[in-house]
Amino acid sequence: MKKILTVVIAVILIIGITGILLMNKSKREEKLKKVEIQTTVPVFTAKVTEEKVTDTLSLVGTTAPFNEVVVSAETAGRVIGLYFDVGSNVGKGKMLIKLDDEVKRATLENAEANFEKAKKDYERFELLLETKSITEVQYESAKLTYKQTESALKIAQRQLKDSKIICPLSGVVISKSVELGTYLNTGNPVATVVNIDRLKVKVYVPELEAFKLKEGDAVELTTEVYPGTVFNGKITTINAKADDAHSYLVEITVNNNKSYPLRAGLFARVSFKTLETISAIVIPRAALIGSIKEAKVFVVENNVARLRKIVVGSEFGNRMEVVEGLSVGETVVVNGQVNLRDSVAVTITQ
Repeated sequence: MKKILTVVIAVILIIGITGILLMNKSKREEKLKKVEIQTTVPVFTAKVTEEKVTDTLSLVGTTAPFNEVVVSAETAGRVIGLYFDVGSNVGKGKMLIKLDDEVKRATLENAEANFEKAKKDYERFELLLETKSITEVQYESAKLTYKQTESALKIAQRQLKDSKIICPLSGVVISKSVELGTYLNTGNPVATVVNIDRLKVKVYVPELEAFKLKEGDAVELTTEVYPGTVFNGKITTINAKADDAHSYLVEITVNNNKSYPLRAGLFARVSFKTLETISAIVIPRAALIGSIKEAKVFVVENNVARLRKIVVGSEFGNRMEVVEGLSVGETVVVNGQVNLRDSVAVTITQ
């Protein structure tokens, strides 16, 4: 009886020990699973696709006058007539300022008298030379005097003409730097006139897009001043040299609109409409890490994130063209990159 009891107790002990060992093994396995799970990073992903996209481009530029001229005095004198003010609309050829010309008129009259005398002397000496009544030296002296008085007459005429300062173009006066009684020296600025019948819009275009544009391309412009109003323009100049940011200055000409008049200095959104519809490899913009110039993405391969450098092109809304570095069908991380490093295991949650 005692032997049977001993055997039963031994069997019970063996079963208990085996159960404890199995339970401990199960707990260890659970812990290992948890550790494995904790070493993976949950991420959201998207597939690299090829799509037909319209290569559009929209940038903000600044309007500028089509022509801007600083009008200056071309002769010295005191202002005795002032025929404009800031904001005045002036036509080409309009007299803006009249300078005191009393001395210049007297100078012109004297130059005219000297010229007439020298001209008659020269003509008379020509006849005398033919009859050999004077020497060649006398004739050349009369000829020289005639030419000198002719030049003096032209100078006097120009100085009198310059006493009236004329506007060289039609436009609007935006600054005035003289008043009645001001004494002007040659070269002193008197006013700035701008022509805004047409406007230039200056915008800097990144190098990749700039090389897709050409002079004569049509563009559309919008402003916050006139929401919903579209102005049509065309590219007139693409600068041959980029700035430090590798962007090229593009100038666009647009006719001003009488119903919706624009002014210089406005912000204008420029939409380039002549770029082609292309087939491009694209990824969500959210997949990019770092700057566009040094673009990188995490590519998921066998549940492992691999950091890869890529070259990007145009942007289409929230999509970005990939020029180099990715193939259609690959998987990129679009959310969860903050906790990622190269070669880290990931769990795809979407």
